[in-house]
Amino acid sequence: MRTVTLGVSSIEETQRQMAAAFGGEKVGEFISFATVELLWKVLTAKRWDILKAMTGQGEMTIREIARRVDRDVKAVHGDVQALLVAGVLDRADSGRVIFPYDAVHVDFTLYKAA
Repeated sequence: MRTVTLGVSSIEETQRQMAAAFGGEKVGEFISFATVELLWKVLTAKRWDILKAMTGQGEMTIREIARRVDRDVKAVHGDVQALLVAGVLDRADSGRVIFPYDAVHVDFTLYKAA
C-alpha cells in the first residue's frame, strides 16, 4: 500500500528529508506545504472530495472524477488544474489524471496562540 503524508514543513525540514532519502534512509512519501494556511488554501473541501474519490483508483478522466464527486465538469477541471499545479495530482502518460496513492495521512501540529 502506498501512503502519502500531506503536511506542513519548513524548507530546512524538507531538505533534511531529501538528504536522508538520498542517503538511503526510508522516509516515506510526502507532499509538503510551507504553512497550514497554504495547505487549506490548496486542499479546499471540494478538492479534498476529489482526492477521496481518486485515492487508490488509478488513472481517471476529469469527466469521471466529476461524475464521482457529483459536480460540474468545468468546476472539477479548475480544481484538478490547481491540484496539478500544486503537485498533489499527476498527469499520466495517457493524459488522464492520477493520484497514485492508496492512503493519505495528514500531519501538522496546531499550537496555542502566543
